[in-house]
Amino acid sequence: MTGQSNEVVEQGRLRGLLQSLRRFLYGMTAYEFERHALEERARLEDLFVLITLGDIIGVPILPPHYSLRLLPYAVPRLEAWKRRLLRERHVLENEEYDLIEL
Repeated sequence: MTGQSNEVVEQGRLRGLLQSLRRFLYGMTAYEFERHALEERARLEDLFVLITLGDIIGVPILPPHYSLRLLPYAVPRLEAWKRRLLRERHVLENEEYDLIEL
């Protein structure tokens, strides 16, 4: 019994070590790209909602007919979008601080 429990403990340690190594390598290689892609997606989504539903905040771009047709799809995210769009921002908020560029 003790031999089997030692093997289970060793397998657990090995699994934990491999998971830690996987996370470390992911952080070194892909994390920055993923964060940049998510930020870019959020910016593009904000731009799309601004173009389609901009008349809600006073920016008439599309005729209201098209905006009304898209409104049922946008209602769940509308409040969060308005908060994100109208919040105050710091001047350097969109600047990237990468160690590569230093």
